[in-house]
Amino acid sequence: MGGNILVAILILGLLIFVHELGHFAVAKWSGVTVLRFSLGFGPRLFAWRRDLTEYAVSAVPLGGYVKMLGDDPEEEVPAADAARAFSQQSLVKRAGIVIAGPAMNLVTAAVAFSLVFAVYGAGTPSEAAKIGGVMEGMAAQKAGLRRGDVVTSVDGQPIASWDALSQVVRASGGKALVLEVARDDGSTATLTAVPEERPEKTVFGEEAGKAYLIGIERFVEIAPVSPVSAVGLGVYETYFWVKMTLLSVVKIFQGSVSARDLGGPILIVQAAGQQAERGMDYLIRFLGLISVNLGVLNLLPVPVLDGGHLVFFAFEAIRGRPLALRQREVAQQVGLFLLLALMVFVFYNDISRLIAG
Repeated sequence: MGGNILVAILILGLLIFVHELGHFAVAKWSGVTVLRFSLGFGPRLFAWRRDLTEYAVSAVPLGGYVKMLGDDPEEEVPAADAARAFSQQSLVKRAGIVIAGPAMNLVTAAVAFSLVFAVYGAGTPSEAAKIGGVMEGMAAQKAGLRRGDVVTSVDGQPIASWDALSQVVRASGGKALVLEVARDDGSTATLTAVPEERPEKTVFGEEAGKAYLIGIERFVEIAPVSPVSAVGLGVYETYFWVKMTLLSVVKIFQGSVSARDLGGPILIVQAAGQQAERGMDYLIRFLGLISVNLGVLNLLPVPVLDGGHLVFFAFEAIRGRPLALRQREVAQQVGLFLLLALMVFVFYNDISRLIAG
């Protein structure tokens, strides 16, 4: 467990760093004075100063922040420093500084996915009726099917493709099927599997009817790709997970996906350990996926998140002037309450899963 925690802290620390680095770099480029760059919240464990900026590592590792001159509406900025205050920058510059954090997370995800494709290759689902995985406790495992087996016939009828095998199993009605399989060591075997009626679920966990299944997964062929193709695949993978994350948020609000599936730091620790055990490629892909989530969720229109600041800027653009200080304070308080409530909820979910085993 200690190793899992260390891996999770390293992943989250890296992703928080690149997120805040985005804000920091664009603020500096825009001529804004950055007073503090902190990894973590709360009491400072150690800090150092360079020019006008204090760099700190703080005690609570669940986040970080960049403190800029003039980003507090109540802060009085000396006239001599006004040109370098965040609040005095154009709307475009302020929006760019805010967007830079989530954008850096999406760039990090694209780099991580591209690295996996470049080093480990890209997977293509096999057209053959070849077994890629066998689910524990289901009919295929009970029958003795193994990863790498190729099903050549069912009940004496030749099987030429994965789709053909899937159709036969689904149409079985639960009747026992006699499978002829060719094994990767050159041997053959005759096995009997009894399909079970099981609920089918979408990638979001929604139930989409029932079907007869034996518990097998399609084999994925891995092939090397060029560096250019790896980058293209990495960018597309990032787009795909951005879309899936947004759809998940929508479905949770619609009630079609249970909020009980949400996880917090404990789930991340568990998942990080599991991916590390499976190999470096799985761990890097996991880092990319968490980075996508961090980038997308920070853009949600919730005050205290980056997306909330962008909503304030949108109102300012429409009205021609910022929202009143009191209105922003109330919105920030509501946003902070929602964020704290969400943290409590995901911790509750994590602990419930631990207790349930």
